Amino acid sequence: MEIKNNIILALDVLNMEEALEIVENVSDYINTIKIGYPLVLSEGLKSISKLEENFNCKIIADFKVADIPETNEKIANLTFEAGADAIIVHGFVGEDSVQACMNSAEDYNREIFLLTEMSHPGASMFIQKDAEDIAEMGIRMGITNYVGPSTKLDRLRKIRKIVGDDSFIISPGVGAQGGDPKETLNFADALIVGRSIYLSKDPEKAVKDIIESIES
Repeated sequence: MEIKNNIILALDVLNMEEALEIVENVSDYINTIKIGYPLVLSEGLKSISKLEENFNCKIIADFKVADIPETNEKIANLTFEAGADAIIVHGFVGEDSVQACMNSAEDYNREIFLLTEMSHPGASMFIQKDAEDIAEMGIRMGITNYVGPSTKLDRLRKIRKIVGDDSFIISPGVGAQGGDPKETLNFADALIVGRSIYLSKDPEKAVKDIIESIES
């Protein structure tokens, strides 16, 4: 997945009008948008196709899919039918549940991202201790796309070492959570940035500032 300027916009807003306005402001610099439950639960799965139709962008559905295999398959199928290019899947539920999403992605010629570890402090309580095992499971399963935290560079470094340089890592936590864009890209292939952009009075400037910080 080629991500323009190595930035993914996490569009966690609650209505389509606001979403479209924000993307309009940054569409010259960003071609990949991550949407999750806030927008989809407010506006429905049609929000995926509406963004794609208006901006010809790639959509990563951040549903952190984490259920039994049969349910995971249904969630993934509906997501891909709505037009998403990729879906984020939790790894802690085990190989069979992850495989169900992989099977769906293969059927629709789409992609999955395996979530190894989350960026918020609470992730250290439970998920962190299994993150490396999740990454190793992903490699055994042939997964090439991963999610790892920019807020914990030591953890991101370990995940990169496990999945190897040929794998593609996207990293949340840049900006509002404290992750540094330039340092994160030492170990990740793309940044996930949300509040620093969509809460800004000038989203375009916010994106340009991030790009400048990466290139400086």
